[in-house]
Amino acid sequence: MNRNIKLSENVYYLGVNDRRTSRFENLWPLPQGVSYNAYLINDKKSVLIDTVELSNTDSFISEIKDILQGKKLDYIVVNHAEPDHSGALTSLLKSYPDLCIVGNRNTFKFLDGFYGEWNNKLIIDHGDILETGDRILRFYSTPMVHWPETMMTFDEKDGILFSGDAFGSFKSLDGGIFDDELNIDCYENEMRRYYSNIVGKYGKNVQRAFTVLKDVPIKMLASTHGPVFRKDINWALTRYDKWSREETQPGVVVIYGSMYGHTEEMADYFARKLKEAGVPEVEVYDASETHPSFMLSAVWKYNGVVLASPAYNNALFPSVKQIIDKFLERKMVSRHVAILGTSTWSGGGVKSLNKLVEELDWDQVGSSIEAKYSADKNDYELCDILAKELAEKVLKK
Repeated sequence: MNRNIKLSENVYYLGVNDRRTSRFENLWPLPQGVSYNAYLINDKKSVLIDTVELSNTDSFISEIKDILQGKKLDYIVVNHAEPDHSGALTSLLKSYPDLCIVGNRNTFKFLDGFYGEWNNKLIIDHGDILETGDRILRFYSTPMVHWPETMMTFDEKDGILFSGDAFGSFKSLDGGIFDDELNIDCYENEMRRYYSNIVGKYGKNVQRAFTVLKDVPIKMLASTHGPVFRKDINWALTRYDKWSREETQPGVVVIYGSMYGHTEEMADYFARKLKEAGVPEVEVYDASETHPSFMLSAVWKYNGVVLASPAYNNALFPSVKQIIDKFLERKMVSRHVAILGTSTWSGGGVKSLNKLVEELDWDQVGSSIEAKYSADKNDYELCDILAKELAEKVLKK
């Protein structure tokens, strides 16, 4: 099947949509699917930029053959060796046994480990070029965005940056490929969820990549997931810049665990008081019902958090502990946080929250509130006070 989707003259889009896989990396839910994007340059020397996930190999190779029309495939550039982008390599080599694989030294450590050693390879360094005929491809090393071998390839003729996973997004491409063919605002939440869960721990490395690319005249962004940006590349660049700096906006994410509804009642009451205090955005999540990836994405966006937990076996409610572990793993910088919960017969939930927030080095607002069995009038009055205090911190410029 040759869809003949062109980024520019002789540069083709070869991506596929995946709406069947339920979890990306067997971890992150994909309610709206995901795309795997690869690209083909049909110049005097033909160059494939990355591949697709293994299950789509047959149609992928068929499309390459349709475009090349009997020509051989000379090179494949591996910007990122993770199997969702290198999975078709071994099958590709059966169709094109003389194919030369282009990557850096770390690239081949991964490829050799995943698939066995390669004989025909071109090892490149940062700044090296590959001439294909009418085009010059220049390679930029961007390690730990988000693996040690990650790099980007720049087509100097058309200003296309093949950026690997950087500037990528969850969500399939439904008919449109380019940002000007899609309602791009519909991708923002899934792009932030992709960033915060997949790349977010490596924000400093993303900022280093921005430094590397600062003088590169990019006219088009072609990531391995999500839309290709040709109309408004700054839409993606500014968001990745903001998220990698962990710049937040005023708002509060309320995350609670509740066995029998008593802690949930406190969380809902607190959320209402935040709105009455003028907080523009308040999002409430049941930690037992919502996958941590969605809560992590929300907390990446806003500067305020409420953590609410009952005691469970003298400790923190497990689903609340799970999401806090995600915050700790990513070494998230300061948020304003309020803590509340219920103790029942044992206590331990709120005490554990206090310790974990101290580990996070977040700004705990006021004193934590711990009701006994369920919140009484005095507890709700304390919630009124604490909600106002948190709102003041969140709204302060």
